[in-house]
Amino acid sequence: MHIVDGVLGAPVLIGASMLAVAGVARGLSALDTESIPRAGLLTAVFFIASLIHVPVGASSAHLMLTGLMGLLLGWAAFPAILVGLLLQAAFFGFGGLTVIGVNTLNLAFPAVVIGLLAHWILVRSDISPRSATVLVVGFLVGALSFGVSALSVAGVLALSGSEFLVAAKLILIVQIPVMLVEGAMTAATLRLLLSVRPELLPVAAHARFLPAGRTTL
Repeated sequence: MHIVDGVLGAPVLIGASMLAVAGVARGLSALDTESIPRAGLLTAVFFIASLIHVPVGASSAHLMLTGLMGLLLGWAAFPAILVGLLLQAAFFGFGGLTVIGVNTLNLAFPAVVIGLLAHWILVRSDISPRSATVLVVGFLVGALSFGVSALSVAGVLALSGSEFLVAAKLILIVQIPVMLVEGAMTAATLRLLLSVRPELLPVAAHARFLPAGRTTL
């Protein structure tokens, strides 16, 4: 879901870029010595996942796992996604430099908001790797983050001119199957991390975490 250079109007570019700068600044202030390695790892995951294209009809879409980044990093997902987008633009020509702020905002803001909401839900739950709550929340985090990002991309295109309305509608339709795959992968990844490396999850430090094999009545 990369918007390319030369498509958007100046007001949209400037406004979205200013919001992205604010998000990145907030994210950088949230980084500490413990979260920097996690942010680097998730940036690599985002970079690689975006290279895996899923055929959808005559077109294709790709995974992102931004919802997982929002859940594990919070506001720090902003600079992590920015670095991933810069690498994609530099090495593969995905997107572009003038739209880097728009693309960052479209991907990071939904991930952060939905990730923080999911964190709030999980810390008030008894979670374990086998918990249905973990799977449901994980799926919703992945699917909704992806879906809202698709809506944001479509909205930005629509704001840039009526000639982009058809493209905006096609983006939404093409992304629906991938949104479901994104949700399933996020749920599976969250469950796996809780099973083998719960210390990587900030939520495990605050929630009523139950190791695998234990459940509540």
